[in-house]
Amino acid sequence: MSDDLLSLQLRSRRGGFDLDIEAEIPLAGITAVFGPSGSGKTSLLRLIAGLDRPDQGRLAMGEAVWVDRARHVFTPAHQRPVGLVFQDARLFSHLSVAGNLDYAQRRAATGPTRFDPETIIEALDLAPLLPRRPASLSGGEAQRVALARALLTQPRLLLLDEPMAGLDHARKAELLPYLDTTLRQLGIPALYVSHSVEEVVRLSDRVLALSRGQCVAMGPVEDVFARLDIEPLERDFEAGSVLAGHLVDQDERLQLSRIDIGGQILELPMPAALQPGDAVRLRIRARDVAIATLKPQAISIRNVLDGRITSITADENSPYADLTLSIGTSPLKARLTRASVEALQLAPGLAVYALVKSASFDRGPG
Repeated sequence: MSDDLLSLQLRSRRGGFDLDIEAEIPLAGITAVFGPSGSGKTSLLRLIAGLDRPDQGRLAMGEAVWVDRARHVFTPAHQRPVGLVFQDARLFSHLSVAGNLDYAQRRAATGPTRFDPETIIEALDLAPLLPRRPASLSGGEAQRVALARALLTQPRLLLLDEPMAGLDHARKAELLPYLDTTLRQLGIPALYVSHSVEEVVRLSDRVLALSRGQCVAMGPVEDVFARLDIEPLERDFEAGSVLAGHLVDQDERLQLSRIDIGGQILELPMPAALQPGDAVRLRIRARDVAIATLKPQAISIRNVLDGRITSITADENSPYADLTLSIGTSPLKARLTRASVEALQLAPGLAVYALVKSASFDRGPG
C-alpha cells in the first residue's frame, strides 16, 4: 500500500441506493468527485469521513486502514485526520469568527502544526471578519471561515462537499480564487464534490466521475472531460475538450488575450490577474466547435484552427455525430449533426478547419 494513495473498495446500501466504488486516489492536489445529483458523491464523502459505515469493503489512507469490514476494523470520524467543509458553513452562531477558529484549534489532533493560524487567516483574508458573528457574514464569507476552521484542525485530507452549491454567481466568483490559491499554497490533498463543470475545470487536477453509485471514469481533467459518454456531460450536452496552454500576450485596447495551444493561437476575452507566460487551462464545449473543409473568409468567428479528423462516432438513433480532431498534439472534440457529416463528406484522416465559437479559460493548476 502506497503512502501516497487513498485506497477505496466500498459497498454501501442506503434507502434503496447502492454505492459500489473501487478507486485509488493520489494524495496530491485536488481530486474532483464529479457526477449528477444522486450519483453518490456525498455518500462517498460521508464514508471517507467516517460519518457512515459501509456494508462491505476496505478504506485506507496510505498505511493507515480506517475500514476493513472483513476484520471488523472501523476508525470513528473523530479519529480520522480529515477536515470537512459542507454545503452550508455550519458555524457556531453564538461564537464570533475568531471564536469559531479558536474552537477548531482546540479540537486539532496532537502533533506538529501543519497549518499556522496566521497563514490561514491571511490566505483567506479573514482578519476583518474575526470580531463578527456568523449571522452578519455573506455566504462566501461564511464558507471562507468554514474552510479556515477545517484547516485549523490540522487534517491530512480535506473533504469539500459542494461548498459553493448555495452561493449565487457573484459569491462563487469571490470564493473560487480563495479555494484555488489557499489549497495549493498549503499543499493539502483535497476531494472536491461538485456537479459543476466550470468549478471542476478551474480547481481540479484529476476527476473521479460517478454515475448511479459507480466510478465510470478517473484520470486527469483533460482526459475525463474529453469523453462524451459521461453523465452529466451527455445529459447536459456539455462534453468537450480541456486543453493546456499559456498566455502569449494581451491587447489592452481590445481587451483580448492570445493563448498558445499546441503552437496555434486563440483569441479570447481578457481576464484579470493573468500575465504573459502563465499556464492556462482552456475549456471548449463540443457543441461550440464547427467544422469547415475550406478555410473560411470574412466571418465573425476569429478562432479558426488547423486540424485533422482522427475519429467519428455516430449513433443511428441520434441526430448527432461526435468527432475527435488532432490540433497539434491536443485532441479537440466537436459535436455535429449526422447530416452535416454526410454533406461535408467528413472522414478520419481528412484535414479540416475547426471554428471555435466560444471558450472559457482559467489559470492552470499548479
